[in-house]
This record gives sequence, C-alpha cells and structure tokens, in this order.
Amino acid sequence: MHYEEALAWIHGRLRLGMKPGLKRMEWLMNKMGHPERRIKFVHIGGTNGKGSTVTFVRSILQSAGYEVGTFTSPYIEQFNERISINGVPISDEEMVLLTEKIIPLANELEKTELGGPTEFEVITAMCLYYFGFVRPVDIVIMEVGLGGRFDSTNIIYPLVSVITNIGMDHVRILGDTISDIAKEKAGIIKNGIPVIIGEDKKEAVEKIEEAAIKKKAILYKLGTQFVISNYESIDEGERFTLETPYHTYRELITGLKGTYQVRNAALAVMTAEYIKTYFSFQIESGHVYEGLKNAYWPGRFETILEQPTIIVDGAHNREGIEALTETLKTRYPNNRIKVLFAGLNDKPLQPMLSLLNEVANSLYVTSFDFPRAASANELKAALPNRSVYVAEDWKAWIDREKEHMDDQEILIVTGSLYFISEVKKYFK
Repeated sequence: MHYEEALAWIHGRLRLGMKPGLKRMEWLMNKMGHPERRIKFVHIGGTNGKGSTVTFVRSILQSAGYEVGTFTSPYIEQFNERISINGVPISDEEMVLLTEKIIPLANELEKTELGGPTEFEVITAMCLYYFGFVRPVDIVIMEVGLGGRFDSTNIIYPLVSVITNIGMDHVRILGDTISDIAKEKAGIIKNGIPVIIGEDKKEAVEKIEEAAIKKKAILYKLGTQFVISNYESIDEGERFTLETPYHTYRELITGLKGTYQVRNAALAVMTAEYIKTYFSFQIESGHVYEGLKNAYWPGRFETILEQPTIIVDGAHNREGIEALTETLKTRYPNNRIKVLFAGLNDKPLQPMLSLLNEVANSLYVTSFDFPRAASANELKAALPNRSVYVAEDWKAWIDREKEHMDDQEILIVTGSLYFISEVKKYFK
C-alpha cells in the first residue's frame, strides 16, 4: 500500500459520518491486545483551547526531557500531525503500517451488528496501537474529538483529565444548552481521576462538579484552586503570574499569543504540577517557564507574514471569535484591521460575523473547497444591513492586499480550521 492509498482509505471512512458510543472502540481494543492499557495519558476535552493546551503540556514535558506523544484534530499542515512525538508527525511509512493493521479489523467489524468504524474511530485506534506497541513514549496527551462521553478517545484511563471550557458548539449533537454540552464534556471524568477545569460559567461548572462528585474525582478549578494574576500582553506573547497549590510562578510568558492563551497555559501548568506531585515526573520550575515560552501551535493567532502583518487564527465558533476580538482590542487598539472570514454552514455565522464587524475596519467573506463550507454569498447574507464584501478568489485577493497594505494595517484571516489549513499551505 502507498501512503496516498492509505489516506484515501482512511478518508473513505467519512462516509459513515459520526456514530456515538464506545462499543466499536472496545471491540477494536480487544482485537488489538488492549494497547490503551500500556500507556500513561493526559486527556484534554472542552470546546475551545484543547489543541493549545495539549501544546503547552507537551512543551513543558519536553523541556523536562520527556518523550511525549500527542493525538490532535483536525490537522493544519499535514494529516500525519494528528499522531506526533515531541511535535514531529509520524512518518508516511508508519501511517501506512498502521493503516494496514486496521483495515482487516475494520472489515471484520463491518460484518458485525456494530457496523464499521468511523474515520475518527479508525485514527484513534491507530494512535493507541502506535503508542501501545509500535513506538512507546513516556506519556501521551490525547485531545477529545467531539463532546466527551461518547467520543472514541474516552476508551482511555488517564492520569488526569482536563476540560478547557464549555461553549455552544456542535449543538445538533451535544445539546442546545451550556448545561447539556457540559454534561457531555464531563463524560471524560473517570472514577477517582482528578479533573482540572478552566470553565467559570455557573451552569457548566455545576454539571462538571456533579460528575466529579459522582465519580469521586478531585476538582481543580481555575480561579479557585489555581489563580492567574498580573496579566498583560507583551510583544513576545502573554505574561502572567500563576499561583497553584504547590508553587507560585511569577512572570510566566507564553509563546502563543492571544488573551485566551493565558487560561490554556494555566491549565497546562496545573496539569504538569499534578503529574509531577503524584506520578513522580521530574519537572522543575525552569521547565515550566521554558515550555510555555517555546510552545508553538499552528493556526492560533499565528503571524504568517510580518511585512505587511498577516495573522491567521482558527476561530471556528462563537467563543473562538469572541476570544479573537478580545485579543485584537488588547493588542492592536490603534491599527486598521481588515478581516477575511470563511466558515462552515453548521456554525452560528450571524453572531460570529457580527462580532468581527465590531472590530474590523473592513470585513470580507469568502468560501473554500470543503463539503460543509458556507458560500461567500451565504456569509454576506448573514449580515444583510452591514458592509460586508465578497472575495470570490481568496488567493488572488490576499495577493492583491499584500501589495497595498501599509504599516498601520493588519490582515486577519480567520474562521474554519480547515480554511486556515488551506491558507497556510498557500503561504508555504
């Protein structure tokens, strides 16, 4: 099998859509010899900030000399990055090997009453087999795909669980209230396994607390058990002080920019502190400072061109757009901001575009080649009484803008992570 054939087979599983439940994963793990039982995990769920939090935890552990596996989605630059070691995607050859392992099992499972595994179940199983048997590492940080309770990653039993925040995303699947969505996200909490949370909305916290009490899981809540202070945005990133039950870190600096990254970094530090204290990971305070500062995660308020300034940010839902606009107000209060947006048609486009319109001097919308991508005209129609402009060919539009921007202008390219992936490829 060639790499392209392997990818085609994996993507072919998309025809099965999403099938909630863990029965197929349990079947696959049993057939594979339970690789998930051989791995130390950190499990990270939430609506926004999962990928950045994964990155901060990985970077801290890497600074301490550990070999760290990660499982993330979606990918930004190449499919293989979904399974990485120390931030380096697995090779094409390894992806083929894993695909060849899973195909006969998927075919066998398809013949049972459970039905065939979805794309996400397949790649989750491949990741677990890889870190369980092919390439063991010191620890694996696993990002939840969708929700938590019925997500295929919920087959694992971690050292600690993390929930970044709760927002109104995937409402057709997870429920249409913060309370319902929080209940699904809290499904990753396991018996006796502590959970670290960054959420502060009352109705969400109540559901998480209910689940933690039921599972006898200790809860570490941002703002209570660990506290941020002295926060400010600086040129290099975000600077803040963090007080945890174990240590006070003064003037931490994040390598990732954005006001929202402070909360993600705080969750990561608390996670590192917990596994250091209870699982003897040798993590010094210097590793924490170094890890946060060196963290890199593509597509998160990332400057991809400096002259003129072009920034990409995968703000793919309302909460993401709120975080982006807050960052723009903090970092660039005196600049003229031009925004190019492309989104998916199952997102709350009108409120997202309204928020962008508040900070943008000019707002452009476009579309891209993706099955669920909203058309540019649909996006324009979402704000009928506002000045929203259509960029039919986003590549040609960006090329023209680059030529005419001055030092006071900033171009923000935002929306779907799938769109950001296309933009980054184009700039490369």
